[in-house]
Amino acid sequence: MDEIIFDVNGIDGRMCFRKYDNGDYKNSPIITRHPNIVFSVIKGKKSWGLWKNEWVSGIVEWSFTVDDIMHIFSDKNIEMPESLWKDFNNTLNKEKIKRYL
Repeated sequence: MDEIIFDVNGIDGRMCFRKYDNGDYKNSPIITRHPNIVFSVIKGKKSWGLWKNEWVSGIVEWSFTVDDIMHIFSDKNIEMPESLWKDFNNTLNKEKIKRYL
């Protein structure tokens, strides 16, 4: 992960993450007044992408189903935001189409 540097006069966490998402920090350190927040959000986003891809691969390969994943979330009282489920379902549908073609 890129280096995140604290600067009291740096930009806030929200703007810093937007710039990171746009690719502005490819070869330079991230300077922000909210380094812990930015670090956590970047790490969470990367983690979501990794898990989403693993779940989609398992479902497409018939190792488990969407209901299995939903059951695990409900057992642990985890509520997924609608935007993440939408992203998950879009990725799943794309991978199913690739597999069946």
